Amino acid sequence: MHINIEFKAKSNNHEQIRNILKENNADYKGRDHQIDTYFQVKKGRLKLRQGNIENSLIYYERSDDDQPKQSDVYLYRLKSEESDSLKQVLAASLGIKVIIDKQREIYFIENVKFHIDTVKELGTFIEVEAIDEDGSIGKDKLIKQCDYYKNLFDVQKSDLISVSYSDLLLDK
Repeated sequence: MHINIEFKAKSNNHEQIRNILKENNADYKGRDHQIDTYFQVKKGRLKLRQGNIENSLIYYERSDDDQPKQSDVYLYRLKSEESDSLKQVLAASLGIKVIIDKQREIYFIENVKFHIDTVKELGTFIEVEAIDEDGSIGKDKLIKQCDYYKNLFDVQKSDLISVSYSDLLLDK
């Protein structure tokens, strides 16, 4: 398990954010077409991410808060050829809650991961995850990192999203 402190916000200024990331020497990992299948679970969220860059089974728990918030994340990386079989097993045993289809640009600056997202049926977003994979960074520094980038990207409180894309789509 590792912890993230993260925020997600509506964003119509992707070009400005790209420029800021380039100015800060962000490591661009690429553009990924991702299908996130959320499964019915009693607590937390369980999703299978199928993409060209990222393929993972992800379970996480977090509060729905519009401020940078902690997620406790369990992540299992998959080979892309394994994901369809796993999806069938999980769908048969748990049931599918919702499927999210998105285009995602992925960047890193040190331990901070940036997503510039275009989500089918929902719109455009920015997501920032300050990641502590081994407990060496600490929650306080992760919060400071998120706050720094929230200010740098000029994210307004009214643009912050407290829930996951799955919740937004289900509420539509």
